[in-house]
Amino acid sequence: MQVEQELAAFAPDRETVLTVGVFDGVHLGHRHLLDYLKRQASAGDYLAGVVTFIQHPLEVLSPQTRLVRLTTLEERASLIREQGIDLVVPLSFTAELAQLSARDFVSLLLHHLKMRGLVVGPDFALGKGREGDAFRLHELGKELGFWVEVVTPRLVDGEVASSTNIRQALARGDVTTVRRLLGRPYALVGPVGRGEERGRLLGFPTANLQVNSGQALPGDGVYATRAYLGNRSFLSVTNIGTRPTFGEGQRTVEVYLLGFDGGLYGEQLRLELVERLRPEKRFSSPEELTAQIRRDVDQAVSALTRADP
Repeated sequence: MQVEQELAAFAPDRETVLTVGVFDGVHLGHRHLLDYLKRQASAGDYLAGVVTFIQHPLEVLSPQTRLVRLTTLEERASLIREQGIDLVVPLSFTAELAQLSARDFVSLLLHHLKMRGLVVGPDFALGKGREGDAFRLHELGKELGFWVEVVTPRLVDGEVASSTNIRQALARGDVTTVRRLLGRPYALVGPVGRGEERGRLLGFPTANLQVNSGQALPGDGVYATRAYLGNRSFLSVTNIGTRPTFGEGQRTVEVYLLGFDGGLYGEQLRLELVERLRPEKRFSSPEELTAQIRRDVDQAVSALTRADP
């Protein structure tokens, strides 16, 4: 089985305490669970390990479902390691794996990853038909020789920090709430591609950021952002949308870097979204749009100056 091959490739040198899930975004709720996992592992001199599914289970169980991602697999693994986790195991969630019983799946974790403890959230379930809820896992633990701990959700100002809530806030363009639940600004990463260079004609040359089609984008609008180019950072203003002043086109991410002079085509750019300034709108003329961009730049500088670096 593929799952056995993938788990066997990470065979640890000592026993582990594990958690299992997608962990898209590695938000404050995830970090709350990971902190508990680390404490439990440290208390028993075990390795702290995360099994992170490469595919979201919903996309396998319901093939018509398409979920946009908050983080790539590489970003996810890096963020998890930054939390002090010893072992990160990416695991393909396949139709074959979905048919495994809870007993069979935890048996694989016991055999290949030397699991002694399992830390999960209150709504966690694994195995065919989600039969492996907390009660069933406790039963299996007593029988097979591992313990189970259920961690309460992390609330941020009364709201559950979850990937679903973050995606919903992002779709509204509410990057302030997204930042609060993530514990950091939401970031878009990609190469700079060729654009139509209308910004240059308006006096505000922009970089056309090419974002992976599977990554979640915020709702259309103008945002105060920080752009990172190698080891340099720039205050920036970003328009996400279809540029209706020039006729509806494809959805793009256009970034104006304040104080930058030079070419960006082909460069890798990281963009952190700090505050939404306004919705995208159609202007009656390029001159009216230019005047608004000047106001956007002033507002962005104020917003970015207020925000924490």
